[in-house]
Amino acid sequence: MSPLTQGIADLLAPLRNDPDASAILCDIDGTLAPIVADPADAFVPAETQRALRALAGRFALVACVSGRRAADARKRVGVEELTYAGNHGLELLEPGATEVAVDPAIGAGADAVRAFVRGLDAGSLRGSGFRLEDKGPIQALHWRGVADPDLAEERALEIAAAARGAGLEPRLGRRVLELRPTAEIDKGTTVRGLLDRSGASMALFAGDDRTDLDAFDALRSMLEEGVLRVGLRIGVSSEEAPPGLESASDAVVSGPEELRVVLEALAAAPRRSPAGRG
Repeated sequence: MSPLTQGIADLLAPLRNDPDASAILCDIDGTLAPIVADPADAFVPAETQRALRALAGRFALVACVSGRRAADARKRVGVEELTYAGNHGLELLEPGATEVAVDPAIGAGADAVRAFVRGLDAGSLRGSGFRLEDKGPIQALHWRGVADPDLAEERALEIAAAARGAGLEPRLGRRVLELRPTAEIDKGTTVRGLLDRSGASMALFAGDDRTDLDAFDALRSMLEEGVLRVGLRIGVSSEEAPPGLESASDAVVSGPEELRVVLEALAAAPRRSPAGRG
């Protein structure tokens, strides 16, 4: 694991120096937690949990913005002090809360997604090796670990085209196709909403996949609008990194372990005063 480079340390300095005005937001799978063959086996390492818990006591907002359901995201991360935006923002779980808030934009769209998936040829799905994950308002087709990933991706693109024709929002990720009920909410709109609510004027988002580029775009737009004075985008690289991740990033780390070094450096910021934002 590489030490924190001087370049990244310099980028982090404004947030470390003013944690009351700063927000830390991260994707989970491939960012905080290593990618594993079965998503049900993914968990954030204990060292990263400690860093996140320390951050929650220092910064205006610490949140995980994930494609997982909000409750599952909290389970995988293991830190109740954080805010969890699940299903890319269709669900929100506040620190310590027991009830998940669901965005009304879902409407009847979740039923439409389920109906579309039920209409797919089950034999073709099995033959391509897809594994269906029911995430409530979102249905996901995974093909990590299949014998022929290229064939599975080709079939996923066909399904995505059909879903788009049915009025749904298909989105590709790392060996996964998500079928969403609406295009109105993604990680970009979610990050913007969380930052607006927190009052933070500086923010960092770390991510590794296509859907995280929406969050990167949101930070860039908020900088251009003058809403943020610092919007730091940390790309987490891998062999499956999407095109454009590196060019959209202000800095790139080699994986979740190197991102943990970044989080630990941020966690060294002074604790918030009682008058600081919570």
